Amino acid sequence: MAKVIEGLYYSESHEYVRVEGDFGYIGITDYAQHALGNVVYVDMPEVDDEVEAGNEFGAVESVKAASDLISPVSGVVVEVNEALEDQPELLNEDAFGNWIIKVEMTDKTELDNLMDAAAYEEITKA
Repeated sequence: MAKVIEGLYYSESHEYVRVEGDFGYIGITDYAQHALGNVVYVDMPEVDDEVEAGNEFGAVESVKAASDLISPVSGVVVEVNEALEDQPELLNEDAFGNWIIKVEMTDKTELDNLMDAAAYEEITKA
């Protein structure tokens, strides 16, 4: 069974947000990386790009599929995980330890639309 971590916020499209103050670290869940298989490329936005909750901000490509990344929150990208440019497989090794983008959130109430760990576990039970 895929790993789910307490204290994170989860979207139905299998992204998570780890909140630290006004910042959100966004990545894909363990469930998502299992479903994708071996990740070979991560398409990320640029620093200072704006992301909007519910909209695409990049993509993850694996040997068997490509999947759009959907932002769970709105904000401005303040950092991208550059390690993923050379080592996209880090998402397979530790999806929760390797966030994709860090955003300064513009509306923290959007977090209320996301799931907690227990709710996310329910939708990922096969």
